[in-house]
Amino acid sequence: MLDDNQIIAGIDEAGRGPLFGPVVACAVIFNQDIDTSEITDSKKLSPIKRRKVYDLLLNSDIDYGIGVVHEDVIDKINILNATKKAMLLSIEDLKIKPDKILIDGNQLLDTNINQEAIIKGDQKISEISAASIIAKVTRDIIIDSYDQIYPMFDLCTHKGYGTKKHIELLNEYGPSQIHRFTFKPIRDINIKRLKEHESSILIKYA
Repeated sequence: MLDDNQIIAGIDEAGRGPLFGPVVACAVIFNQDIDTSEITDSKKLSPIKRRKVYDLLLNSDIDYGIGVVHEDVIDKINILNATKKAMLLSIEDLKIKPDKILIDGNQLLDTNINQEAIIKGDQKISEISAASIIAKVTRDIIIDSYDQIYPMFDLCTHKGYGTKKHIELLNEYGPSQIHRFTFKPIRDINIKRLKEHESSILIKYA
């Protein structure tokens, strides 16, 4: 979005709360006015509707960048710092450097770019809403690919969040290498690490 000749980027993330996999951030710039009637907070959209809007966004005149920080880094630097890192990576992934960034939430980033944190920004600012949708669908695609490697966790159903079923499966199989070991209840579960499953050539390659 151009605001008084300033290039504005909206930023949001997906995956702060799950027990499994990466946190994904997205930064979005609207290069011109686009139809925002269907763009809203990703959490308010059904999976089918969210994917439809995601496809529409990717075929619109926007610039978007993606930042992905994986579970091993999350365990080292904590989820807040990992989220901020993913957001900075998403800005670096943009083709155009924004003059100002609008961030969903109440946390600012370590950058010299003019910035503003907006609580519930994903419900107020279309660029942030768009970023929330792209980040969410991108992360879901990543998790769905992991479901092919770890079918025993039923990842397609819960996307790595700590549902009752996920916890039951964790207690049955033990956490995988892609789980976040600093998160409760992972750190309290007997670590079997799925040794037989994860030792296969296919899994190592994947």
